[in-house]
Amino acid sequence: MHIGNARSSYQADEVMWKRPAHKGAMLLIILSLLILPFWVGPYHLMLMSQLGIFVIAIAGLNILTGYTGLISLGQGAFMGIGAYTTAVLATGYGFPPWATFPLSIIMTALIGIGFGLPSLRVRGLYLTIATLAANVIIVFAIRKLEWLTNGDRGINIEPAILFGFSIESELEKYFVIAPLALLFVLFSQNLFRTKIGRAFIAIREQDYSAEIMGISLIRYKLTAFAIGSAYAGAAGSLWAYFFTALTPNQFNLSQSILFLAALIIGGMGTTLGPLFGAVFVILVPETLRAIAGLITPYYPLALQATAPITEIIYGLLIIGFLIFEPMGLSAIWARIWRYIDRWPFTR
Repeated sequence: MHIGNARSSYQADEVMWKRPAHKGAMLLIILSLLILPFWVGPYHLMLMSQLGIFVIAIAGLNILTGYTGLISLGQGAFMGIGAYTTAVLATGYGFPPWATFPLSIIMTALIGIGFGLPSLRVRGLYLTIATLAANVIIVFAIRKLEWLTNGDRGINIEPAILFGFSIESELEKYFVIAPLALLFVLFSQNLFRTKIGRAFIAIREQDYSAEIMGISLIRYKLTAFAIGSAYAGAAGSLWAYFFTALTPNQFNLSQSILFLAALIIGGMGTTLGPLFGAVFVILVPETLRAIAGLITPYYPLALQATAPITEIIYGLLIIGFLIFEPMGLSAIWARIWRYIDRWPFTR
């Protein structure tokens, strides 16, 4: 039975997985990611690939909002920057995926730094409004720069070609997206074991106190915006190759709100929060669609009602989690593990 968290050395405190059970759970997850794709159909593979892209985008928002305390409503638009950068470089200039992917990350990070400048002077609701304005400006620019982005007509992109193989099937896309999503999540977890990550947490708790301790707010706030936007750029680049057809509507404000809702439901400031949140926001509409399919013979308009009902459910869930479980699903998951650790002495 695990009854404490005492650490006898700094190295023991720095380990990623504290107990053998955690290592076993990680191994089980990796095995599931390798085996499960061969047991499901193309539609479920598509959902799993979309889940991986969402996990990357929400993990970036988690770095910015969950760990640094800078609330952002522009993550969906930053994802659009990454997607359109990839599409323009691939279709207009013939860049291969191994070049478009890092260049999209760099471009989105630089633009994220630009829109992160207001965070040096404003915070809270005012910063939220500033990032909301960034979302509107970016989507407006994508629509109006028709010579570059084709405006509302969108851009069609050819499937990615890696090592001479065209990545076209859902299984091939999955085995590109899933490892990258895992790497980005592991990077975010390790980030907060470093000086930079701990500076982010200090700024979240109290930025004035962090500045008194010698933490540069200018440097670390802009770094948080750069890293969070870079994650969105990576997700956008994968999104471009995943759907191969881009339109500005895919990156509007509702996408940013969806990411923020997923983070709140999953748990802000935790490594597993983006994963739980992404699973939840994908399963909710799929569950409603399945229920609507069962009701359709009795109520033909059931499928048309799923979209507004989904929005209502997201709103109610956000309110419910903020009131009853502010730390989200990851807190419930941690509570379950604590119960298992201390069984049979738990009550």
